[in-house]
Formats: sequence, structure tokens, C-alpha cells
Amino acid sequence: MSNQYVEQRDEGYWVAGSRVSLDSIVYAFLEGQTAESIAQSFPVLTLEQVYGAIAFYLANRSEIDSYLVQVRVGFEALRQAARDADPMFYQKLADARRQRQTLHP
Repeated sequence: MSNQYVEQRDEGYWVAGSRVSLDSIVYAFLEGQTAESIAQSFPVLTLEQVYGAIAFYLANRSEIDSYLVQVRVGFEALRQAARDADPMFYQKLADARRQRQTLHP
């Protein structure tokens, strides 16, 4: 019996039958989390699904790593576009962060 643990939809990879992205599982795995701790972080997933997602990643590592780089580059482009569209907002946000850090070091 063979299960499909990962599916590709909406231009991304997802744990099959869920709304959990493969990205979330992979980043947790790369940070050194165990499958058990990842499953605890995502209670909608079974331990088998988490292991299946990790196995899928390991079997397709170069493809998934390339996908993750593309997603990161796309995110950074969107982030920069938002900063360019409203620089005053981001300046106020940065000022508030600096002020908070000086008050609560």
C-alpha cells in the first residue's frame, strides 16, 4: 500500500489533504526538530504524515530546495514592493521597534 503524503497545488507543496505547507515541515526539520515535535506543532497532522512529508523532501531535495529559494525570492520582492509603496509606515514601524528596545532591553 502506497500513500501520497505531499501534493502540489496552488503553485506550492502541501501535506496531502491538509492546509499545512511542506515549507513549514521542511523548515522545522532543517532547524533540527524531530518528526514528533513537528507533529505536536501541527496537531492536524499525524506522525505518519510528518514522516511522509520529510521522506518526500529527502527524496526530492534538490527540487524542493530550488522551490524554497524561489518562494523566498518572491516573498522578498513583495516585501520590498510594500516598503517602496509606503515608506513612511515602515519608518514609523522601525522607530517604534527601536523605542521599544530602548525601553525594554
